[in-house]
Amino acid sequence: MTIQKIIRGFLEFRRQVLPSLSGVFSELAHAQEPTVLLVACSDSRIVPARILSSDPGEVFEVRTVGNLIAPADALGVSSGDLSEAAAIEYAVSILEVQDIVVLGHSSCGAMAALLKGKDAKLEAAPNLAAWLAHAAPALARRGKLGFDDKLGEADRLSQANVMVQLDHVATYPMVRAGIERGELELHGAWLDVGSGDLHLYDPDTSAFRFLDEREAARRLAVMDAPDETRPKVVS
Repeated sequence: MTIQKIIRGFLEFRRQVLPSLSGVFSELAHAQEPTVLLVACSDSRIVPARILSSDPGEVFEVRTVGNLIAPADALGVSSGDLSEAAAIEYAVSILEVQDIVVLGHSSCGAMAALLKGKDAKLEAAPNLAAWLAHAAPALARRGKLGFDDKLGEADRLSQANVMVQLDHVATYPMVRAGIERGELELHGAWLDVGSGDLHLYDPDTSAFRFLDEREAARRLAVMDAPDETRPKVVS
């Protein structure tokens, strides 16, 4: 996409889409009340609003390379970039979201780089190399998940990485407190870019399951069950 396409794209949005959303934007002009914090990859192929059919104001998004979140230390301070930590704190403490979703995806360049290890491109990008260290635990986590036999090594690592990042999110004090109070839940999701299929992590099978109509019905039935029977941390 060039800046010319951005300009033309906005004009198209203004002509075709904005009229139907004018009331929504008017309501959102001075406040937001999202119920979900979504941690997704910066990858240009991942467009959460389209995948989830979400409207403005519904999802608070954090986009990072590899959908990574640096863990917090014992004092609740991020071991990496404070920007992601601040977004988590704002979403949980100020916006009071009810769910946090970490969304990974197939053919992730960050996972491919992690598997490849040191190379000239990473040596020329020291910040990227340091950032990928937050995904390193996923290399060992692969042995703890059930995988579709069709998945390649990088995609298996990507799914394991989702679970590692959920662990990292749970290191933040306000997240742990929200889970303990029963006010916050964590979820792992994984998108197959080629097919557009979404998979959700299932703690009962320690695997990501394709979200078709049947699986969605099963999930929704569980979510409608009494609170004390529902798992609060998926990892």
